[in-house]
Parts: sequence; structure tokens; C-alpha cells
Amino acid sequence: MSIPDPRIALAERVADVDGVSPLNEASRIAIAAGEPPRVDRTVEQDGALVAAAYAAGDAPVELFVAPGHRRHGLGRGLLDTVLDAGESRFWAHGDLPGAQHLALTTGLEAVRTLLVLSRDAALPLPDERTLDAVTLRTWRDDDAEPLVAVNARAFAGHPEQGAMDLADLRARMAQPWFDPAGLFVAERDGAIVGFHWTKVEDGVGEVYVVGVDPSAQGLGLGKALTLRGLHHLVSLGVERVDLYVEGDNVPALATYEGLGFSESARDVLYERA
Repeated sequence: MSIPDPRIALAERVADVDGVSPLNEASRIAIAAGEPPRVDRTVEQDGALVAAAYAAGDAPVELFVAPGHRRHGLGRGLLDTVLDAGESRFWAHGDLPGAQHLALTTGLEAVRTLLVLSRDAALPLPDERTLDAVTLRTWRDDDAEPLVAVNARAFAGHPEQGAMDLADLRARMAQPWFDPAGLFVAERDGAIVGFHWTKVEDGVGEVYVVGVDPSAQGLGLGKALTLRGLHHLVSLGVERVDLYVEGDNVPALATYEGLGFSESARDVLYERA
């Protein structure tokens, strides 16, 4: 059995106590793949990793401290170190009180909020919607390039999702949770114009990504794709369904709230003023 990376192992211990992982999926994939980090600061005590600050590519820094070693200045020390090195953006997954305090005392300001919405899978769902001249089907291997192209157009203004390329797509599909039967695409005139990628992990379903090509917006395709994925997740017997949405995306929030989702957590991006 392989030994987990110490940073992943520490993140899992933190998640067990805080109820939220201090590393997002992209960081966990980068660590597992051995991608060279931009930020990789660690603190050890008695030979054990007790605090870490990590970032790959151009992603914001994620900083976390072992539960039994908090309130001893380790987090502030790491934060000061990476600030002095020129870093200016930091994710606070869950936006917990400790993160808020660090941000307040170091002059960091909240600049972006990513909401986690959840829905009890036992709640009744509206019937699926059919759209004229649009076909919804499951993923095929030859969908990769057109799906990446639609994703780029759909998320052109999104700093993380919009950057997904073929290598990123394949890396996500290599994760243990990937199921091609849970990736739905929408076709119109033989071309992919949208998709809904669902995810199931530890018994929890997720609206992983819903993307609609700008050329197909305004047709109700986003809701149709969402409903197709939700019905699929419910059929698998998940207990709840989660999704992430930008806190200022008013139309998306209205759609998801209308489908029974409500806020269960939030991630906040802090930035040096």
C-alpha cells in the first residue's frame, strides 16, 4: 500500500476536525501527480508535519495547521513568510473563524466568495425537460476536444474552470470517482453545446460542472442539463447533492434555490489590499 503524501495526510486530519478540506481538488491532484509547486512551505515538529502552505501554478495559496498545534503562532508565521515572499491571494475553505482572524490581523480583504449549496436527495425533483432540436446523452471518448472547447467558452471569465485543457480533463477523469455514465452532453445539429458532469464520492453526489456554450444560452439548456444530472444522482441513492457556485452569480443562485438547494458552507478568497 502506498504511503500518502504528508501534505495530503495532514489535510485529511484537518478535514476530519474542521469538516472541510483545506486543499481543493486541483491541489490534491497536483500533489499526487508530483507537479512542481509554486509555494511549498512546511513546518515540522518532532519529525511530523504540523503546518503547510501550498499552491501550484497560478492558484491562490492554501494554508493549514494541524488541529493540535493551533494557537501557537504557526499559521501566522507561515502566512507572514509567504506574504514576505510576494504571495497575495489565499483561499479560506469554509471561511472558518481562525482564517477570518488571520485575514483581519494581516490586512487581507475578502474579494471572492464561492458558495457550497446542498440539497437533500430525498426531496422531490421536477420532471426532466426536453428541448427542441437538442439531444442529451452520455459521454463518448471522442467528446473530449469539443467539450474542452465548450468549457473554455462557457467559463471564459472563470479563473479556474475556464483554464481546463485536455490534460486537466484527463487528470480529472483519472480520479477514482469518475464515471462516464455520470457525464452528460447536449448536442444540437451534431455539435456539443453544453454538458453536466456529475460526481459521487463518499456517498455524496455533486453537480460538478454545468457548462453551456454562449451560443446556446437562453434556451433553458442549463436547467435541462442540471435536472438530467440530478435525476441520475438520485437514482444512485446518494443522501445529498452538493454544488459550488459564485456568490455573486444571481441567476444561477435563483435556479439552484428553485431546485431546493441552500447554502451549507462557503470558501472565501482573501487578497492583500
